[in-house]
Amino acid sequence: MNICIIGSGYVGLVTGACLAEFGMNLICVDNDQPKIKLLQQGKVTIHEPGLEDLVIKNMKEGRLSFSTSIEEGVKSSLVIFIAVGTPSHDDGSADLQYVEEVAKEIARTMDGYKVVVVKSTVPVGTCRRLKQLIQDHQTQLIPFDIVSNPEFQREGSAIEDFMRPDRVTIGAESEQAIAIMRDIYSALYLIETPFVITSLETAEMIKYAANTFLATKVSFINEIANLCEVMGADVHHVARAMGLDGRIGKKFLHPGPGFGGSCFPKDTRALSRMAQEKGYSFKILDAVIRVNEEQKRRMVKKIAEKVGDLKGKTIGILGLSFKPNTNDIRESSSIVIIQGLLAMGAKVKAFDPAAMEEAKAVSPQIEFGKDAYDVAKGADALVLATEWNQFRRLDLQRIKEALKRPIFIDLRNVYDPDQMKRFGFDYCGVGR
Repeated sequence: MNICIIGSGYVGLVTGACLAEFGMNLICVDNDQPKIKLLQQGKVTIHEPGLEDLVIKNMKEGRLSFSTSIEEGVKSSLVIFIAVGTPSHDDGSADLQYVEEVAKEIARTMDGYKVVVVKSTVPVGTCRRLKQLIQDHQTQLIPFDIVSNPEFQREGSAIEDFMRPDRVTIGAESEQAIAIMRDIYSALYLIETPFVITSLETAEMIKYAANTFLATKVSFINEIANLCEVMGADVHHVARAMGLDGRIGKKFLHPGPGFGGSCFPKDTRALSRMAQEKGYSFKILDAVIRVNEEQKRRMVKKIAEKVGDLKGKTIGILGLSFKPNTNDIRESSSIVIIQGLLAMGAKVKAFDPAAMEEAKAVSPQIEFGKDAYDVAKGADALVLATEWNQFRRLDLQRIKEALKRPIFIDLRNVYDPDQMKRFGFDYCGVGR
């Protein structure tokens, strides 16, 4: 089967590489010419474990190619995936201009029956509107079907999530389109992946409901952590006991500095905005958003309480990306915290295994170290902000000797408080 994917960011590139690995012929299209030139050389511009190897392998085997021409991709393919960005407007609603531009271009270049699959995260009702948009911009009446096929790929684990998904969601009205989508994902039958076949609107809602519920768990455990701090309880044990309850589950019960990235902040705001537009006040979700924003500011206050007057002090920051195994700093708690520290007169020295260049572009005031020990050297405090594996087993004696003051602020609760005290650190975590 020949497939075109329009958009070569996280979602589009991972989808293309993985479907090529399933044995299909893929052409990935993007209007970013420098990015396409790099991809044509087998160079991946995003940090995603295993992705570059998968891209190179499938290019060599002739199943994966890259182009800047939507017309080439559409005319050569039966199925066209739309995987472009849907960033937030200032009011929280999703910006659909890129999705709509792609839909119009597909309409103009369509030369036979196509299945148009919306992989981008879009507000409920978008697929139905896109169907009408394509019909309105066709140069001649050509049959097509539209499908909602939301992605559930975690940055840093995207390939594993695609190859071994919890479920595949397909929203469609045509039996022919459903059959084609089943064929695309037929490799997953061997591992008995559940398929959820539903309407366009329901598939769109499934994506938002899943992401906002996970965000709710994060904000909830952060509220519990804050309460533990003032009541003398340990959130580590609270979260573990909660997670052992099968009705709750242990995932996303890890207190910290708040969620970030390209999905949770955008999707929570978008669903809240959708509710408002329908006259419904989504009180729980609005609280989740508010708690998350407050949690990031609370971390700046926590650092200030430990260090004292921040003016002229040097704070070392370990981790800049919003989570490990990615170079994505979009809405990263680390960046928000750094901006708060700088506003209070502190100097910031930071290190991240993958996101240094991205951070330089948004916070040129940051001084960057070559590793964790370089960041600690002469700093008044060290803050662990992103739980990269290489920060989990630091040489604590070396860190202590490098610091001006032995203050270690662990925003991910990686280290054991008793052990840190034995090493002589003035240590604090979140909710402990």
